[in-house]
Amino acid sequence: MNTDEELRAVGNVVDRLAERFPDISRSSIEEAVREEHRALEGGRVRDYVPVLVEHAARARLSR
Repeated sequence: MNTDEELRAVGNVVDRLAERFPDISRSSIEEAVREEHRALEGGRVRDYVPVLVEHAARARLSR
């Protein structure tokens, strides 16, 4: 997965989470996704980053 594909996939994560959590502002969802994505920026294998970001952000937003 190249950088553009990863960023596009992470953007899709925001869209999915916004649908799942309609009571949470989009900006809060974007912030959670951005922070979770940043936490994984040092990893070498990038193929699963969007899935990991979505999982972590969803757990965070569910609290």
